[in-house]
Amino acid sequence: MAFITKTHQEEALAALQDLVAIPSVLDESQAKPGQPFGPECLRALEHTLALCESLGLRTFKDPEGYYGYAEVGQGEELFGILCHLDVVPAVGQTGWKTEPFTPVVTDETIIGRGTQDDKGPTIAALYGVKALLDAKVTFNQRVRFIFGTDEENLWRCINRYNEKEEMITAGFVPDSKFPLTFAEKGLLQVYFEGPGSDQLALQAGGSLNVVPDHAEYQGSEAAAVASELKKLGYDFQQQGEGIAVAGKSVHSKLAPQGVNAISRLAEALVNTGEFANPILEIVGNVIKEDATGESLVGLFTDEVSGSMTLNVANITITPESSRVGLDIRYPVTLEKETLVKALGEVCAEYGVTYREHDYIAPLYVPLDSELIVTLLGTYRELTGDMTEPFVNGGATFARAMNNCVAFGAMFVDTPDYLHQANEQWPLASLYQVMEIYAETIYRICCK
Repeated sequence: MAFITKTHQEEALAALQDLVAIPSVLDESQAKPGQPFGPECLRALEHTLALCESLGLRTFKDPEGYYGYAEVGQGEELFGILCHLDVVPAVGQTGWKTEPFTPVVTDETIIGRGTQDDKGPTIAALYGVKALLDAKVTFNQRVRFIFGTDEENLWRCINRYNEKEEMITAGFVPDSKFPLTFAEKGLLQVYFEGPGSDQLALQAGGSLNVVPDHAEYQGSEAAAVASELKKLGYDFQQQGEGIAVAGKSVHSKLAPQGVNAISRLAEALVNTGEFANPILEIVGNVIKEDATGESLVGLFTDEVSGSMTLNVANITITPESSRVGLDIRYPVTLEKETLVKALGEVCAEYGVTYREHDYIAPLYVPLDSELIVTLLGTYRELTGDMTEPFVNGGATFARAMNNCVAFGAMFVDTPDYLHQANEQWPLASLYQVMEIYAETIYRICCK
């Protein structure tokens, strides 16, 4: 049966606009008791919990400000819908045609940071439950929305939830693609740190989970760098006495599909022969444009999840020190220790230090599990799409819980704006996803 009405669509779109308008980017410079990730992440959490209360859900906010949840229904079993309200930064990301945190609605789409990741899907799932409440169905178990506020960084929100709260019986995360993701590669984010340089000052890139689309060099060797970039065929612009290298920004899990501006600039800098620095050498002479990590540590791949990916996310070189940040998504059957050993050998060879920033173990849920059979069957019945389930390089909250997978919210043919400029979601997709989530939750959690 159809649960979503025109009114639900209109209310969901309005709610999404309000949520996108909150620039909930991590800001630890403003952290204090009660707002560990800065004021805007807390504001997004409080705003969403207030919205949930207005829709008829019971709510709870962690007194320390790490997470919150909203719940409906009764029973011993707890079905979780794990969402995140924080977003990646838009500052310094080129190509935006609108203000990232001023949502723009056209006849066909809504544009703004978070529309795909993960505010849009969160609102779609929330109004799916709202539609069930309006239909006066009876819930035979509790449905709990768990709202995190540090997913784009270190997952301190969901880790704190796991320390303090009840575990779910089963659940899904609306933070990937349909039909569903049954396996997620391991995530390892590391820094290589080395000596500084009196010859080169360099700072480029940002979040570890974004392929950088811009990198600049300012210095006396600009003409030589430009010459090397031309030889390499890399896109760049001369800006006064400096050089700006252009790339293509994508999520780190899709690193081979992006164009890494830092790697291109580093390769040109190394080729001039004017700069001696081990961090620069690793990026510009070893990694170069290889986004699989094979040139750095060898080929790692398996039949379940495919090849590893590697993103050179940021680099800093000053007179005092140098550092490069790497985001690695590795196959589900690879032991972390094997990868760390290979990375450590590279560091030893170049005389730099290895420092682990973040690690999230892989996820694997068998395709014949009751949860996957129900999710997949519902999706296929409603859409007619028989696409097979995915393995994903992305890290979703699903791997933080037992019996949980990523289920939507993007369709296979939805244009991918994840972590990119002009992030947007077609309205038709938003409304269809609301119906899919409503029907799915009905089948699992209602009489």
